[in-house]
Amino acid sequence: MARNQHFQFKQFRVVQERSAMKVGVDGVLVGAWAEVAGATRILDIGSGTGLIALMMAQRCPSALIDALEIDPEACEESLFNVGQSPWSSRVKVECCSFQHFVKTSTQKYDLVVSNPPYFSNGIKAPHLIRSQARHCDSLPLEALIAGLAQLLAKRAKAALILPMESMDEVKRLTAQNNLFLSRICSVKPNPSKPAFRVMVEITNVECALAEEELMIEFEEHFDYTPEYRELTRDFYLKFD
Repeated sequence: MARNQHFQFKQFRVVQERSAMKVGVDGVLVGAWAEVAGATRILDIGSGTGLIALMMAQRCPSALIDALEIDPEACEESLFNVGQSPWSSRVKVECCSFQHFVKTSTQKYDLVVSNPPYFSNGIKAPHLIRSQARHCDSLPLEALIAGLAQLLAKRAKAALILPMESMDEVKRLTAQNNLFLSRICSVKPNPSKPAFRVMVEITNVECALAEEELMIEFEEHFDYTPEYRELTRDFYLKFD
């Protein structure tokens, strides 16, 4: 996706001048893939521009959505984007860390959605805020999954998008926190490349595991698969 100062979706617009992390495929994917049926209270962790919170508001006409963002600049931008949307009365943006929220909140959620920071190795981005948004130092996977165990209502779900190499740790941490994997979707960029992302659905009720694969494009760039088009059709202007 081009890093323009704004990104226009079918029902809302995202301004992204100040947020370290811009609109990207990962956020759109998990926002479209998360199972929203029956959800009336939804939490978006690491809201950034507010993209996922707005997707949740579009998909769930009666749900109340809380969005957490640790970076004050991104939080201000998220507030602006929510305020310009049709759903400003149902989306609340809060500037705080997830760890602080877990300690202080008494609210339970039917659905938690997150495109969390996940780079634990390699060179950090030179700008502190961009590094914070991309790397998991401020929100380790261990803290994220432990927090989910406290915030999920009974029979609730969480949907995360992560690198494929995180799966072993996800399995270990869910078991450690008495949580269960209910869906796994491996995401391939095209037929010639291996899966580079995985979307996981986590619940607090023991269940059968459903596994699937999603390919974004065929060999030609911008030649999107029918499955990807169908998943994101309600959001992208280019998919009628």
